[in-house]
Amino acid sequence: MARFEILMFAAARELSGTDLLVVEMESPIAAGEIMNRIGEIVPAIAPMLPACRLAVDQSFVGGEALVDAGAEVALIPPVSGG
Repeated sequence: MARFEILMFAAARELSGTDLLVVEMESPIAAGEIMNRIGEIVPAIAPMLPACRLAVDQSFVGGEALVDAGAEVALIPPVSGG
C-alpha cells in the first residue's frame, strides 16, 4: 500500500473539512479508483464527484489514467465565476 495525498479545493475542501486528504491505496492506481475512494471516505462529496476533475502533477487526467505514489493529486470541483 502506498500513501496518496489529495489536495482538496473549493467545495471539496468545504465538504471534507480539510485541504489535504491522505489515503492508503495500491500504486499505481487508476484515477477513477481514487475518485471512488474519495467518495467512500467523504460521503458528502460523492454526489458532486461526477462533475469533478482529478489533476495529477498539475494536468487533468481521465479515469483510466494510472497514478503513481508520490504524484501530486488534486480534486478540482466545478467552479462558477463571472
